[in-house]
Amino acid sequence: MMKEIVETKFKEIFGTEGRFKTYFAPGRVNLIGEHTDYNGGHVFPCALTMGTYATVREREDKILNFYSMNFDDLGILTSSIDNLVYNENENWINYPKGVIWALKNEGYNIDHGFDIVYYGTIPNGAGLSSSASLEVLTGFILKDMFKLDMDNTKIALIGQMAENKYVGVNCGIMDQFVIANGKKDNAVFLDTATLEYKYAPINLENEKIVIINTNKKRGLGDSKYNVRRAECEKALEELQESGLQIKSLGDLTEKEFEEHKSAIKDEIRQKRAKHAVYENQRTLKAVQALENNDLELFGKLMVESHNSLRDDYEVTGIELDTAVEEALKQEGVIGARMTGAGFGGCAVSIVKTDKVENFIKNVEKGYREKIGYNPEFYVVEIGNGVRAI
Repeated sequence: MMKEIVETKFKEIFGTEGRFKTYFAPGRVNLIGEHTDYNGGHVFPCALTMGTYATVREREDKILNFYSMNFDDLGILTSSIDNLVYNENENWINYPKGVIWALKNEGYNIDHGFDIVYYGTIPNGAGLSSSASLEVLTGFILKDMFKLDMDNTKIALIGQMAENKYVGVNCGIMDQFVIANGKKDNAVFLDTATLEYKYAPINLENEKIVIINTNKKRGLGDSKYNVRRAECEKALEELQESGLQIKSLGDLTEKEFEEHKSAIKDEIRQKRAKHAVYENQRTLKAVQALENNDLELFGKLMVESHNSLRDDYEVTGIELDTAVEEALKQEGVIGARMTGAGFGGCAVSIVKTDKVENFIKNVEKGYREKIGYNPEFYVVEIGNGVRAI
């Protein structure tokens, strides 16, 4: 259905002649392991069935024509293979342009342009990785179009490079990685230090994953994300200078951290590092809990994760805290926490299937009373990674 919608729009915008092809890349939600991916820790995300679609046709010249059904009013935005300079005024096309730039930078031969129509079903600014979805989708399309010799993990790394070095946001690898390598009904247990990963089945027989979108928009680039990252880097430096032989905060157990935390000279940085260490250990415990079919413990660890993100990492804010507080009051809730970078965006909860309807009604009411406007809810399925459709 979605494929037909995007292809129809493509024909309307760019005409019917020539061969075109359609692709999909999912959004993602991280179940636990937040702000650990740039601290050498573990994460536990899954790909969703909502995501970004694109229909594309090759050109013989160097022209790049971009069109997004989410930004109809902007019309066709045109660039060129020979002009891949970042331009703030070029809006969303800096993401796909950044991917082309990163590929060329890595020595891949991208020698002609294309016409492309994108359509995203991930709400913008919700924190479900619309930008990473766009990057991975573009990387996969280019791999297919130019027969580039690379696997999906390389596509993820190209997407991260585009975001870090071209767009200027110091994101970790998690988002791009799970979007590239997601698997239906499985979460991806990823060691961000080594990129080793395994699939962990999510057996939700009587439960659903419900995402609460606070409708508080957040922009990664202008959020305090880069500040938190710098605070953790400084804390790591101080621990290393004290003689601790570690490559990242993710190398530490809780006990080791408590024994050495006095080397971190600033109380705020201590709190940031504590979150990175404890959250990584929580993620390890959470995956173990799932393997033991202990959903209750998994839910408890989700709540601990949120509290740490609120108190030690300070990236939640009143909207996310309210969403989680209201969620945890409801019957049939196994766990809830903020997900994504924070400062707005979404919370994720696991709810008994027969309680989902009441959960949504009650959380909406409680949230509206405190915040003044409604949140949105998505009952999501876990889907596969990027692919041609």
